[in-house]
Amino acid sequence: MSLPSTMRHVDFSAPGGPEVMRIVEGPVPSVRAGELLVRVEAAGVNRPDVAQRQGTYPPPKDASPILGLEISGEVVALGEGVSGFKLGDKVAALANGGGYAEYCAVPAGQALAWPQGYDAVKAAALPETFFTVWANLFQMAGLTEGESVLIHGGSSGIGTTAIQLAKAFGATVYTTAGSAEKCAACVELGATRAINYKTEDFVEIIKAETGGTGVDVVLDMIGAAYFDRNLQVLAKDGCLSIIAFLGGSTVEKANLAPIMVKRLAVTGSTMRPRTAEEKRAIRDDLQAEVWPRLEAGEVAPVIHTVLPFDQVVEAHRLMESSAHIGKIVLKLG
Repeated sequence: MSLPSTMRHVDFSAPGGPEVMRIVEGPVPSVRAGELLVRVEAAGVNRPDVAQRQGTYPPPKDASPILGLEISGEVVALGEGVSGFKLGDKVAALANGGGYAEYCAVPAGQALAWPQGYDAVKAAALPETFFTVWANLFQMAGLTEGESVLIHGGSSGIGTTAIQLAKAFGATVYTTAGSAEKCAACVELGATRAINYKTEDFVEIIKAETGGTGVDVVLDMIGAAYFDRNLQVLAKDGCLSIIAFLGGSTVEKANLAPIMVKRLAVTGSTMRPRTAEEKRAIRDDLQAEVWPRLEAGEVAPVIHTVLPFDQVVEAHRLMESSAHIGKIVLKLG
């Protein structure tokens, strides 16, 4: 397959607002051992992309500096040692960077075939949120059938994914969101109760809903602002899983007694610094446990908006506004 030497990709010369981004010409990335080169058909937009553009989330040294952590498209080149894929395969992949581009090199262990019946846009809305939710909610926090979970930010890409997966695997789901419309969307996705955090106290409601017992797991993207309250709503032997710090990363004062009294676990992670082996293990779990549910229609990405590639500035403005419910996807070509 003949490949071009250059491609269009998003660039920014200095950190700043969405307006610093522009589309430029640059070289097509070379494919290293163990990698796939993918002709990108669609790319997901995520909070880490915004943070990188703002200068607060630099890429790892060995990763592409180009924005973009999830893509879908066609395999156009195979690196040395790659098995299980062939030229022409349609894949969705978790990228270490470089997704906002016409071509992106990704580790083969972070790629999956499109679920049956999916197109490029739906496939591009999967990797970042499904990898993150599976790793933090199921692998680390250990959510299992019959347990209960409180998911903050239920209308986000992470939240809409977490609600559906938790429900699909037999958990009772509670969630917070910032408007009546967003709460209604969360209930439609499977939440037993959606709490409007602007008008309701989630601690009081969770205690009332659970008869004072609390929930087994809290999936939190707020951080410091919710730390004490999250400990209050956890049941004995519960787990707080922190995946972002939208409400700050430094807790000035905290009552740690609930951790000891209730034998709580506090954990957290970010996806990008994980090793290739760790990401492959998550990929393998998703392929075995989640992809069949996607193909059966039990779970599906919630897509708020699809924008053409050259409207990346508008996509980031929408992400920063938090006016969306679900995923924002850029379409190339």
